[in-house]
Amino acid sequence: MVRSDARENRSRILAAAREAFTEDGATSMNQVAQRAGVGAGTLYRNFPTREALVLAVYQDEVERITGAVSGLLADRSPLEALRLWTLDLVEAMRRKHGLGDALSPTAHQAITEQTYGPVVAAITDLFDAGKKGGSIRPDADAGDFLQLTGALWRAASTPVDRAPHMLDLILDGLRATPRS
Repeated sequence: MVRSDARENRSRILAAAREAFTEDGATSMNQVAQRAGVGAGTLYRNFPTREALVLAVYQDEVERITGAVSGLLADRSPLEALRLWTLDLVEAMRRKHGLGDALSPTAHQAITEQTYGPVVAAITDLFDAGKKGGSIRPDADAGDFLQLTGALWRAASTPVDRAPHMLDLILDGLRATPRS
């Protein structure tokens, strides 16, 4: 059993690292420790290498995003849940770009492969709810949708954020019956 103070330290380290790596992919481990308010020993006990820390931040973000699906579906229609979830994913993809700068190409490829399945499964859950209710067309494919959303994080990084408008166009194509 992990002690509560150890869990809190790990959470603070992950939060500090997420912010730091998003701002500057070259942030050092010592800078992360200072930002988290922990000693270097605590940081290295939790994350023995910089790459281990970056991978943990990335994995934590994917778990947060994929875990949000059921709550969104409980409160919203499937299309609105998909819209909100996708905007969150787009923001995470934008931040991931900064994290990617902190990873070796091999680690970047590994984490992409590791997280693809859970992200597609989350999209599939959203699609299935919409297909069941008749709001999402039956031939909609989660993998296709994920590829389409890949362009949205770039649009979110421009001076005028075009991602919400572009997403609305994509969602209109998913509707079982087009809006009039």
